[in-house]
Amino acid sequence: MATKKDRKSRLRDIGYRWPLAALFAVVSVVFMLSAFRADPASVEVRLPSVDDAPVASLPLEVNERVEYWLERFTTDQRPTMERFLAHEEVYGSIIRDKLRARGMPEELLYLAGIESGFQPRATSAKAAAGVWQFMGPTAEQYGLRVNEYVDERRDPIRATDAALDYLQYLHGRYDSWYLAAAAYNAGPGRVDGALRRSDSAAGDEAVFWEIQHHLPRETREYVPKVIAATMLANEAEKYGFGDVVRERAYSYDRVWVPGGTSLWRVAEATGADMRAMRALNPHLLGNTVPPGASYALRVPVGSTQQVVASIGGGPWGDRAADD
Repeated sequence: MATKKDRKSRLRDIGYRWPLAALFAVVSVVFMLSAFRADPASVEVRLPSVDDAPVASLPLEVNERVEYWLERFTTDQRPTMERFLAHEEVYGSIIRDKLRARGMPEELLYLAGIESGFQPRATSAKAAAGVWQFMGPTAEQYGLRVNEYVDERRDPIRATDAALDYLQYLHGRYDSWYLAAAAYNAGPGRVDGALRRSDSAAGDEAVFWEIQHHLPRETREYVPKVIAATMLANEAEKYGFGDVVRERAYSYDRVWVPGGTSLWRVAEATGADMRAMRALNPHLLGNTVPPGASYALRVPVGSTQQVVASIGGGPWGDRAADD
């Protein structure tokens, strides 16, 4: 058995060897670098980007129901599809980037299209609201504020983050994007019930088609609609939608303004009209930002200095949550 003296001796030896090992490592690195003789200006340092994220895709199974909706979207519902494609451009790149960054299928963008036509002010008969049509309880569960001043279900940025959180949870639950989409539309309880009644197990895209007759009619058509809309959007020219005029992409700068600031005052400072200010901030329910803490208001690109000059500088006290 080692004595206390022996242990002290070994520790002392280790203490001597560590600095020597470190010195040897430094000398080795210097030698390797000098041998390499690389010109620092020629060494490209590549940072990770959204494009480096793993690419996923939504299976586009074509069957009778998908063909039915392809026919409808190109005939009697053609005007609806034209509006859908025109407005896709507004939020499409933002949503795609967020999907890609998470490694989720970019085709899930078209859930938002089927839900709302990409309209942040859309409201359903059941009081679902926004681009992603959140119901109040689910919105609260995923961190969206809904009060007398702001309804973040209508915020295309925050609502997209919440929707993707929810879809990721649903995919983890069912291991199927079709079932995740069905649960997004009808609720997980309905999908669980359909699985039980069909004596089916989740984990495969084909399961949706097996259990669809146990789902509400709207949900039975939901996945076929998403598939058909994706196919039409991806090959707009082929389906006769090549001449659709796309709307301008959503872009903005942010500026912190005092709580209670009037949108009219900001519009006057930026030279924008109120319609533009409302379009940039569809989540604001009135013509002012919420009272209290300073608030990150979205303003036309390049106009932050005018706003600060008009309002008189900042920052102003505590800040509300940022996007």
